[in-house]
Amino acid sequence: MTLTDNQRTVLSFIQRYTAARGVSPKLQEIAEGIGISSRGVAHRYVQALEDAGFLSIDKGKHRGIRLLKENPYQRENSLPLLGKIAAGKPIEAIAGEDEINLVDFFGKNTFAVRVQGDSMIDAGIFDGDIAVIEFRETASDGDIVVALIDEQEATLKRFSRSGQGRFIELIPENTDMETMIYDACRVRIQGVLVGQLRKY
Repeated sequence: MTLTDNQRTVLSFIQRYTAARGVSPKLQEIAEGIGISSRGVAHRYVQALEDAGFLSIDKGKHRGIRLLKENPYQRENSLPLLGKIAAGKPIEAIAGEDEINLVDFFGKNTFAVRVQGDSMIDAGIFDGDIAVIEFRETASDGDIVVALIDEQEATLKRFSRSGQGRFIELIPENTDMETMIYDACRVRIQGVLVGQLRKY
């Protein structure tokens, strides 16, 4: 089935939102994300995508949209640029609209975020760098990860467990900054750093 331009836009938004947040968007968030005011119109687009086999809808769940296959309309030599990621004080991760041509880094489960802040400078990650992230829900001690805190704020930090796994340490690579320690239940891993780009 051939999708309309609007249906393609909705499919791309759902994929970007899900990659950035780890959960699917609600209809209102889809409407706002593609610049329309009607939840009903957003619902029609989502229903068309379900009919075309791109996603399924669990009507019994608050966020019941589940992607079933890859977006054939995304260019193979690009990655979605999902917005800014904190490398200082955590900020909200917000899906964006841009794409970056990253042939060498392209992979099925990768996305890109632009670093904001200087908490990772000792690891060679500077303000304005583009970090290439492989989507994962688990990480090993020492990995640099995108961590979602309290389902609201995302940050880029080095990951470590402590207290026999009861705590998660998000460690800045900047000697002027302190490690952030959270109960493990407050932190969800969204991906692991696999590359970066910088324009001089």
